[in-house]
Amino acid sequence: MGFILDGLETEAYDRTYSDRVLLRRISSYFRPHLRAMIIVAVMVMLHSLSRAIWPMVMSYALDAVAAEASLLRITLVVLLVLLVGMLGWVFNFLRQRYTARAIGDAVLDLRQDVFAAITQRDMSFFDETPTGKIVSRATSDTQDFANVVELTMNLMSQVLTVGLIAIVLLYINVWLTLLLFVMAPFAILIALAFRRIARWATLRAKRVTALVNANIQESISGIAIAKGFRQEQAVYEEFARINQQSFRVHLVRGLTLNTIFPILTITSGIGTAILVYFGGLAVLDQTISAGTWFLFMQAVGYFWYPLLGIASFWSQFQDGLSASERVFALIDAEPKVVQRATEPVPSLEGQIEFRRLRFSYTAKEVVLPDFSLTINPGETVAIVGHTGAGKSSLTRLIARFYEFQSGELLVDGRDVRTLDLTQYRRHLGLVPQVPFLFSGTVADNIRYGRPEATAEEVLAAARQIGGGDWLLDLPDGLHTDVGERGANLSMGQRQLVALARVVLHNPAIFILDEATASVDPFTEAQIQDGLETIMRDRTSIVIAHRLSTVRHADRTIVMQDGRIIEEGTHDSLLAAGGHYAELYNTYFRHQSLEYIESFGREQVGLVAGS
Repeated sequence: MGFILDGLETEAYDRTYSDRVLLRRISSYFRPHLRAMIIVAVMVMLHSLSRAIWPMVMSYALDAVAAEASLLRITLVVLLVLLVGMLGWVFNFLRQRYTARAIGDAVLDLRQDVFAAITQRDMSFFDETPTGKIVSRATSDTQDFANVVELTMNLMSQVLTVGLIAIVLLYINVWLTLLLFVMAPFAILIALAFRRIARWATLRAKRVTALVNANIQESISGIAIAKGFRQEQAVYEEFARINQQSFRVHLVRGLTLNTIFPILTITSGIGTAILVYFGGLAVLDQTISAGTWFLFMQAVGYFWYPLLGIASFWSQFQDGLSASERVFALIDAEPKVVQRATEPVPSLEGQIEFRRLRFSYTAKEVVLPDFSLTINPGETVAIVGHTGAGKSSLTRLIARFYEFQSGELLVDGRDVRTLDLTQYRRHLGLVPQVPFLFSGTVADNIRYGRPEATAEEVLAAARQIGGGDWLLDLPDGLHTDVGERGANLSMGQRQLVALARVVLHNPAIFILDEATASVDPFTEAQIQDGLETIMRDRTSIVIAHRLSTVRHADRTIVMQDGRIIEEGTHDSLLAAGGHYAELYNTYFRHQSLEYIESFGREQVGLVAGS
């Protein structure tokens, strides 16, 4: 069955829980709703009682009709039948109503815990886990968690029904009832035999559902690239392959879960046939009357149905337990970024010091083997180097998105691992190369870090970027709807919004991760106008591919393979003729005014010569 299970490996954070642990965790979500659960239990008991006495009421009604009782008696019997039926319906309605409420509240609490756990995961978790798989656990699996409770409620009802009907059967005929009790355990043993394979099948069904969700999420997110390279058919074929795998896995699950009922039905049919045979012999021997035997067989039908439900409970229960296991594994995932303490961080001066720090994303590749660097408060440091040199890793470590393996990272002389992360990050302002905007208006996104900011403060922050001229290009100014992920704005406009968001946040440490690499020269000029104001009197770390950004830095750090190979100002590094000079001639020189002017003179000379 390898072709069915390819790609359904567990996630790194998955773990296995025993049924006892899962049930204890599940029950913890229902303790706050104990009142509703008690009402449900009472309604289950009353509904089971009404089902148990139904055969006796019907038997009494038949006897009354057979005895040609008076019209009044027949009328009372009919009213009794209707009353029992109506009460059974009312009890079942109340049971369903309070069960739905309790389940809804429990799922609400569980989803809140899941989402809170997701937001607390460090960035390495999201690097290793596709978004669609996380979404699947937070939505589909939490909903399937409700099945555990619904099945449990049904189990309670069925157990009570079986118990009460067993009493009725013993009242009708002890000998036949004992014969029934001898055969009943066989049905339960058969059902328990399906338990392990049912857990196996349902768990893989959850995984393949997460795989489908991940594929859809990735395909939609990258649809522009797929269309640009005319790969729509390839995207469809990949989805079709995963969808076919999903079909096969769910087919195995369906066959597994649906096989139990025919087998149990056959078992109950054999048991009923045995009772018919021995009961018929008893009638022939006049041990019991034909009416009693008929009443007993009618009651047996009410006995088998809930008993088969109990027997198949564990097989069906595995579906909910598999979902619960995946959800609790997500909640219990061990963080890689671990704080040793939560010391308050009321303010920051902005000194940052790396001391012989070693960092790697995976065990196979070390990004920073032995890194040391001190950045003084209020200093602007530009970091340059080829792709993979470790530039962005520095900013991610400062933001505490990842855990380093050894060495120290000090902020204002304090170990970053001892600070309260929530308070610490309030003093950081990070502008990534590809800005992310949330659905809403431009003002909403600028206000994101300070929801309490007034409209005047938002406008003032926007005007610090390029004098605010960029707002004139927006159809509704600050009230312009940015669309999903900022789709209604150009890349440059998104970057300007992201910068204004940091300006309003007013951080002590300002980090720009190649923030001007994807914008046009005019937008870059607008950004540079604002950056001088932003960087004044605060520590600024700039990872740049633009000469204009590097020139304004107090110090430039040149990195290669996770190490500092050169350090100095733009002019001193050029004069040294080392690696920075090579980078300048490769990446920066064509951005300089001297280069542009010389290029223009060459073009004029070519035209004149022609």
